[in-house]
Amino acid sequence: MAQNLTYTQCGDYYIPDIRLTHTGTQSLSKYGRMRRAFLEKNKPMLFNDMVLAETLFPHLWEVQQTCDLRMELLMDELLARNPAPDKATQQLAWVAHMNSLKAQAEEIILPELVYEEDAV
Repeated sequence: MAQNLTYTQCGDYYIPDIRLTHTGTQSLSKYGRMRRAFLEKNKPMLFNDMVLAETLFPHLWEVQQTCDLRMELLMDELLARNPAPDKATQQLAWVAHMNSLKAQAEEIILPELVYEEDAV
């Protein structure tokens, strides 16, 4: 990544003029933000390298999409194994059941996708 950098003088210091070449408007959801926080806290060198190489957000969007797809598949699978109560007559039981299934699915995907040490 050879670039000709320009610098701006601030007092006695020269600060590089770094501009992002890849800017996207796609926002991060829960899983993308969780992955970002994990990398920033547990892998600061990797996090900084990804920021400077402009690969952080594409990585976070990929993790986010993978988590969303995996959650959808796991929820369908868990719902097929454990049918939910009738939503029309037992709203609170239905909500509690669906929240339980979501928690089970997240217990599976978070360690393997969001908190994975070697994933990058």
